[in-house]
Amino acid sequence: MQNLLEIDKLSFGYTKEKLLFKNLSLTLKRGEIKAIVGESGAGKSTLFELILDNLKPIKGSIKVAECSQVFQDPYSSFHPSYTLLNQIADVAPLEEIEKYLELINLDAALLTKLPHELSGGQLQRASILRAMLMKPDVLLLDEPTSALDNVIQLEVMEMLVAHLDSMAMLLITHDIDLASWCADEVIKL
Repeated sequence: MQNLLEIDKLSFGYTKEKLLFKNLSLTLKRGEIKAIVGESGAGKSTLFELILDNLKPIKGSIKVAECSQVFQDPYSSFHPSYTLLNQIADVAPLEEIEKYLELINLDAALLTKLPHELSGGQLQRASILRAMLMKPDVLLLDEPTSALDNVIQLEVMEMLVAHLDSMAMLLITHDIDLASWCADEVIKL
């Protein structure tokens, strides 16, 4: 099975004197979830920026298939003056929207609203909806359930795990229990 994400001997730091990563390597195949855990400032979100090619490594290489991301702060991932539905339609086909709305327990009427009109949990589920509709090979999840209550958190994670046949996931979390429950491998930074 081919790798959808290959990180080979990655080194990166904001200064050459203090590296966040030195010779970090990992691979991700379809059907796998790997979790990245670590203290604040350990480089978890920076790793996603490197994968998305927003930052350049000092050394090493990253190869990634088509990917989408769920950000930790859903308010920063949507433009404040456009409806959610418009923003989702800009990047993803809407054919399966009803199916996913039901799976993540989100009312379709909320998509006609502006981001600030939703709670953090509703907006985070809309962010997950958008990412799933994009049909990525790799889904990057940065604390995707931190804004959700425990019941909704479990429902959303079960839905994500149920879709592993079509993608791979890289999860950033502070929640060791969540990482242990869903991940094939937990990587500590």
